[in-house]
Amino acid sequence: MTTEPLWYQNAIFYEVNVRAFYDSNADGHGDLPGLIEKLDYLKDLGVNCIWVMPIYDSPLRDDGYDISDFLKIQAVFGNVQDFRRLIEEAHARGIRIITDMIMNHTSDQHPWFQAARSDPNSPYRDFYVWSDTREKYSDARIIFLDTEESNWSWDEKAQQYYWHRFYASQPDLNYDNPAVRQAMLDIMKFWLDMGIDGFRADAVPYLIEREGTNCENLPETHAILKEVRTFIDKNYPGRILLAEANQWPKDVLEYFGNSDEFHMGFHFPVMPRIFMALRKADRSSLVWILEQTPPIPKNCQWCTFLRNHDELTLEMVTEEERQWMWQQYAPDPRMRLNLGIRRRQAPLLENDPALIRLANVLLFSLPGTPIIYYGDEIGMGDNIWLFDRNGVRTPMQWDKTANAGFSSAAPDKLYASVIEQDPYGLQIVNVEDQLADPNSLFNFFKRLIEIRKANPAFSIGNLTWLDVTDPGVVAISRVYEGQTLVILLNLSLDTKNLHLQIPNVYGAPLDLWNNQFRMDWNDGKIDCQLTARQYIWLKFTG
Repeated sequence: MTTEPLWYQNAIFYEVNVRAFYDSNADGHGDLPGLIEKLDYLKDLGVNCIWVMPIYDSPLRDDGYDISDFLKIQAVFGNVQDFRRLIEEAHARGIRIITDMIMNHTSDQHPWFQAARSDPNSPYRDFYVWSDTREKYSDARIIFLDTEESNWSWDEKAQQYYWHRFYASQPDLNYDNPAVRQAMLDIMKFWLDMGIDGFRADAVPYLIEREGTNCENLPETHAILKEVRTFIDKNYPGRILLAEANQWPKDVLEYFGNSDEFHMGFHFPVMPRIFMALRKADRSSLVWILEQTPPIPKNCQWCTFLRNHDELTLEMVTEEERQWMWQQYAPDPRMRLNLGIRRRQAPLLENDPALIRLANVLLFSLPGTPIIYYGDEIGMGDNIWLFDRNGVRTPMQWDKTANAGFSSAAPDKLYASVIEQDPYGLQIVNVEDQLADPNSLFNFFKRLIEIRKANPAFSIGNLTWLDVTDPGVVAISRVYEGQTLVILLNLSLDTKNLHLQIPNVYGAPLDLWNNQFRMDWNDGKIDCQLTARQYIWLKFTG
């Protein structure tokens, strides 16, 4: 592995659900040895960092985000030795590994919580947040509106209420207790010593509670996170922290600190606005959210994505926009969850190859490190009949054989059924066919990643909106260290004729996609024509 300290700024992340990826032992569940077997596939795709969803011991009431032992691997996934081998094998291929670190809460089955509820004098009682009433912290919103009526739940054994920002089976840890903070550092040390390249820190805005506040983004929370960053920088240089803070950009900015908190942070509000721009054929919503995005410290980076393992969150849009998004993208109520949409990328984009390509070119044109959710590179569908977010967590479709090549177990032993119905069924959507087809979505993603990695201006270059009056056109420049990239995208189904002035560029541009399109170039002026949903990436080096 390279020792470049800012490696994450020009990386391509791939989020993998181990349970869903590949089953090596025919028990119906994907596992770590199965992921190791498929590392060459991911290397061929071009990704250079894998984000592994939770693999810790868990009762699996929230797909592993409810941890009962932070130092053990869930048995169906393998063991600690398997995870160590995953890191070694990935590093040998130039791929880094990060995994979720669920800092905010544990499972109610964790020994800490069991001890806490059983004995008021236990040192673990103060590992959690307790109250005799449900009146405290009443200004904190309920996040899982579809399933939870309160952030407090009564524990019969403890004879008190305990605090939880998510499911009742996930009691929040008490970070006012120094012993909790030390315990979490000890857990991180265990995995960092094994060679892991960093953590996606889950639900970090909620670590601290204070009366009279919404219990989010509090100064005390940032002080704790700075302690974690100091610990990592001192002992594990080159490892990263990625903040899962589902907040407005101005609030996420605080999680970067002065380059002394998180290295990376998700940009949640850009995701729904990409989908708005695509459906309306109007860039306005995207322009607006990027204008609301403040500059971040030089050594930090945004993470951007179209979809992930959760619902497409609509928390940071207006009520009118939310209703519009539901009408457009989730007309069936089963497609909705909490304040979001539980659908995969391809169904959201009508399984339209041109629209899927355009959406991803747009994502990869924006500042930040892009994340690909497993299966989106082949256009997998979803199953809205499955509970909660499980509809977007179905088995990876490797080929046309039984169980889509995911597992040799009997179909009724699979953790979830493979999608079989057209147009997303395994007979139509699978890796094997797409590897053999030079025009497949997989090979498009491979080329997209290759171009992106070769041109760092995409990741960290300055962004300028070029002067185009037509709202159906995205025209931006990205500039970094003498390299200028010009991105032109037609969001509409109409042909567009563009006349652009590109400042401070000399010489003819290089067409990075080798598209056949009409363009006249003369001394910084471009006259060109974009057909329906066409995209152009031009590179100037002079």
